[in-house]
Amino acid sequence: MTEPSGSKTMSEPRGKTTIADGVVAKVAGMAAGEVQGVYALGGGLARTVGAVRDRVPGGRGSVTRGVKVEVGERQSAIDLELVVEYGVPIADVAGDVRENVIAAVERMTGLEVVEVNIAVDDVHLPQEESEDEEPAGGRVR
Repeated sequence: MTEPSGSKTMSEPRGKTTIADGVVAKVAGMAAGEVQGVYALGGGLARTVGAVRDRVPGGRGSVTRGVKVEVGERQSAIDLELVVEYGVPIADVAGDVRENVIAAVERMTGLEVVEVNIAVDDVHLPQEESEDEEPAGGRVR
């Protein structure tokens, strides 16, 4: 049996367990998004493309936007791009994200997380939200 591309197999006494890189990325993305003070994941271009994709009927937001992983047989390394809310202590948010991601990935996959690198690419300002949103009912009245 061949191993799917982008996945790792762990041999156990009674069989093998295969964990795809995308699984680790989803777990990390969900865990990062749960932390208070995180507005979004992804850098400028990734967020722009994602926003367009989210507006397409039937489109879904991606929890892996801004998440890159490297997965070995027993270890993983994770890189995250974040946008934080204005007014929150960035170092504290980054520390909380790091702890939450490590705990979630290790608990759910059994892989040791050797590092979580965090790049804070932007700060979300309260007035940005009101400028980005269209009034209810669309532009035409």
